[in-house]
Amino acid sequence: MQLSREEVLHVARLARLALSDDEVTRFGAQLSAILDHAARVSEVAADDVPHTSHALPLANVFRDDEVRECLPQEKALSTGPEIEDGRFKVPRIIEEQ
Repeated sequence: MQLSREEVLHVARLARLALSDDEVTRFGAQLSAILDHAARVSEVAADDVPHTSHALPLANVFRDDEVRECLPQEKALSTGPEIEDGRFKVPRIIEEQ
């Protein structure tokens, strides 16, 4: 499956990537190859083979949910570099628009 230039640019826009013309060409070929491989895997899958998400079967590995004494806030916050108003103070990473 060969992706068109517009499809590559659409995927880049969704990922918020600015691509040069060379990158559009290169990534278009790479994405097309990935889709070809995925299509080949779909062709091989037989109806009698169950769908799996893991190579090995998994059992529930979680512990029972038990009510326990909570960690005091002061102790939990003691590991942070800066505390403000009873919370960790961290640098702002999302800009307001």
